[in-house]
This record gives sequence, structure tokens and C-alpha cells, in this order.
Amino acid sequence: MPTPPPATMRAAILAEDRLEVREIATPVPGPDEALLRVSACGVCHTDLHVMKGEVHFPRPAVLGHEVSGSIVAIGAGTADTRTLRVGDRVAAGFIMPCGTCAQCARDRDDLCTEFFRRNRLEGTLYDGRSRLAMPDGSFLAMYSMGGLAEYAVVPLTALTSLDDDLDLDTACILGCSGLTSYGAVFRAGAVAPGMSVAIVGVGGIGTSLIPMARAAGAERIVAIDIAQEKLARAKDLGATAVVDAAREDPVARVRELTGGVDVAFEALGRPATFAQAVGMLADGGRMVAIGIAAGAAAAEIEITPLVRRGQQIIGSFGARTRTDLPQVAALAASGSFDPADLVSRRYTLDEADEAYRALSRGEITGRAIITMSAARAAEEQQ
Repeated sequence: MPTPPPATMRAAILAEDRLEVREIATPVPGPDEALLRVSACGVCHTDLHVMKGEVHFPRPAVLGHEVSGSIVAIGAGTADTRTLRVGDRVAAGFIMPCGTCAQCARDRDDLCTEFFRRNRLEGTLYDGRSRLAMPDGSFLAMYSMGGLAEYAVVPLTALTSLDDDLDLDTACILGCSGLTSYGAVFRAGAVAPGMSVAIVGVGGIGTSLIPMARAAGAERIVAIDIAQEKLARAKDLGATAVVDAAREDPVARVRELTGGVDVAFEALGRPATFAQAVGMLADGGRMVAIGIAAGAAAAEIEITPLVRRGQQIIGSFGARTRTDLPQVAALAASGSFDPADLVSRRYTLDEADEAYRALSRGEITGRAIITMSAARAAEEQQ
């Protein structure tokens, strides 16, 4: 028999403008939900936008939407327990599709009505209740599954099993970094063998686009940033050229190198870089916008060239969790998209606040993760 989860767990709670680790009740999964013993959680800019108040979300809250772990329980009343079982190693997609709304019915998990209405606006799951509570029993919001904790409840629709050879800690980034880059490259960008791409901003998500574009067969991959260490890492990951936007006009340089790219990815969510990405396109090219902007930021785009050259601007929040997350896991298992290559820093749960402050200062190259193993090891020694 599997060991039952403890009655309480540690979680990093956002109350004001910082994360504080506190002891709260371990959540209980409902029907068609699983309880994960979290192995690791990715440190993502989207959480940082919430912390800074640039994206509205209820507080107090447990952030963290990019997790890996092991299933320790499946909710009573679950209709199908054959696909995923207790003990399975899994990654969780940050878009947790309800599976029943009109968008999910047409396989557009990335547009799930209930996910955006219930989770992203209210901090709950699809019955209107959070699975988390403060020590006094009051409401505690979940951002996706609330992965900055030792345990997390995740709808089964958001989970995929992992190959036994994958490192469970670094595999956490498959659920956001991997799922986002897969949706941008294979869905919105429709990158095909022989194409040229530009990636504007090679931070956590931008770096993940490099191996994903390579997996899609891109022939030329140009990475653009203002940080030398990020550009150096981009070359290590497979970028065929890099452009230092702090020293030269990135649009002119990309056009000089490629004549204009088939697909440009904008991974920062800033008006200036949004316009630059459009300016890098070849005739008939696509600009895929990935970066989440602060507040109501808007970009000015010259209309006539867009029309005359048959170009497209496409928004891409993520991929289709139920069909695409297994594909991301398969790419990881094959080595085409190796999450271990993308993880550059590790923090403990007690260091969660510092991890996000380092991200805010621009100190993290690639992807950072927060692991739960150090805290568990300390507990086991007591």
C-alpha cells in the first residue's frame, strides 16, 4: 500500500509582495483529479507578473504552474483510473483544460473557457472551489495547480506520464516552457524543415524555443537579446546566429543575415520588441507573440507592409495540453528537447522568494527550478 500523504505540507504563499513559506493543510483531490507529490516547480515570468501586480490575481495565493512529481492519490469518483495511476511519474501542463467546455470539445485546450474564467480570474478549480486553504481555513487561491508547494492537486486532463529515464526535477519545465514553445513552434508558427526563425528575447521561454525549433527542422535560428550571457547560452543550445540588440539594430541585422525570416517569435511582451519582430519577417512570414505584457501595453505596427507582404501576427499562449503535452514528453524522451539542458539554476522551497527576485533582476539565464528534495531530506533526518 502506498504511504498516505501527510496532513500538512509546506507552501510558498504570496500575500503582499513576497513569498513566505508556511505550513498549510495538504489538499485533497476531487473526482478526475490527482494529488501530486511535487518534485520541482519552474520559475516563470508569468508568476513574476502576478507578484508585481502587473497581472491581476486574487491574494493570498500559491503560485507555480510548471511542475513535475509523482501521483500519490486519485480523487474518489474518478471515472477512468486506467490511464494514470498512483505511483506514476508525471508532468503537469499549466493550462489545465476542463475537458467539457465548447473550446475543449473542439480540442482547443489552449482556449479552455473554464480555465481562464475559474482559475485565472478566481484562483479556483472548475467547481468554483480552491483546493488550498490558509492555516485558519480561509480562502487561498491556486494559480494553475499552485505548484510552489510540496503537494498539488491537478486535474487529470493536465497530466502526462514521463519516461523513467527522464530526470524528474528538470522535467517540470515541460509543463510550461515545453508546452508553450511546442504551441508556438508547431502550432502557431507551423515551423517546417528548412525554415528560418528569429527569437526575440532568449530568457526562460526564448531559450526553450531553440531546441523546439531545431526539433521542427528549422535551418537557421537567430537569437536576439541584449545580454551577452544569454546570447552565449543560445549559441550553446543551437542558435546558428546571435544578435546583440544593445549594440546594433536588431531588425537590420536579422534582415542582413536572412533576408527576412519565415517565423519570428517575440518572447518578451514589450511594445518595442513586438514591433521589431514584425519588422524581421520575410514576405508571407508569421510573427508569433508569446510574451505576456505588463498591464495594457500596446504596440504600434505599420499596416501597409503587413497587408502588401501577406504577413501574419499570431498570439500563442500555449499548446493543447491533452494532445500536445504527451508530444512534448516524447520529444524529451528522445533527447530532441532535453529539459536538463535548459535548467541553469536550482533553488529550494525556502529560497522561492529569492528565486523570483533574481528573475526580476535579470540574473537568471535559461530556466530556474525550485526543488522540494532538500526540505524532504532534512525532514527525513530529524
